[in-house]
Amino acid sequence: MLDLFPAGFEESEQAGAVELAAYTDPGGEERLWFAFGGARSEEVADNWEDRWKRFHRPVRVGSLWVGPPWEQPPEGSLAVVIEPGRAFGTGSHATTLLCLELLQELSGGSLLDIGCGSGVLAIAAAKLGFAPVSAVDIDPVAVDTTRANAQANGVAVEVRSLDATSTPLPAADVAVANIALGAVALVGDNLPARRFVTSGYFAVDAPPLSDFRHIEERSREGWRADLWEQRAK
Repeated sequence: MLDLFPAGFEESEQAGAVELAAYTDPGGEERLWFAFGGARSEEVADNWEDRWKRFHRPVRVGSLWVGPPWEQPPEGSLAVVIEPGRAFGTGSHATTLLCLELLQELSGGSLLDIGCGSGVLAIAAAKLGFAPVSAVDIDPVAVDTTRANAQANGVAVEVRSLDATSTPLPAADVAVANIALGAVALVGDNLPARRFVTSGYFAVDAPPLSDFRHIEERSREGWRADLWEQRAK
């Protein structure tokens, strides 16, 4: 499906099976038949351009509300508005929610978001009072997306493009990394941060961080997040 429709397609569970659907023309339907040996076609509704929005629903984590710009945040919440795009992180994934929970229980100070994606964690941190807030990512799309989302939310986030596994990182009171398990372990070597929030891996896994002392573990929907503290040197 990615080869046939690189711009995107829809995936939904249907009674024990998975249905894949693409909005296309007769030529696209012919390609589907050729690739899969069969397909079912339907006329699409007039509002098909907006159907994807139903998959991006807001979430509430403590005082934080994270959602897309077409949803209305509840009164009194700290709203983090994230435009869904090509960069990872709309706020609804379990690892993001776990990181947001842990960030709300820390005392503030400077913060570094490693592998920032859409910038949801960096922006939430700025809303929670962390300052200054920095964000880094190896993906230029993520860097541009984080800058745009930070500006839309009216917060100051310094965003840079770099490979956090091989480039020295700036010092921070708190670092957060919602990335792959192996990358967390690489980043944790010589990370100049007093506390470290990590996630992005399954609940049965744990990154080996020799420079940090484990403080707390949390899990949600089979995923895990951990809080670490720098060991005295």
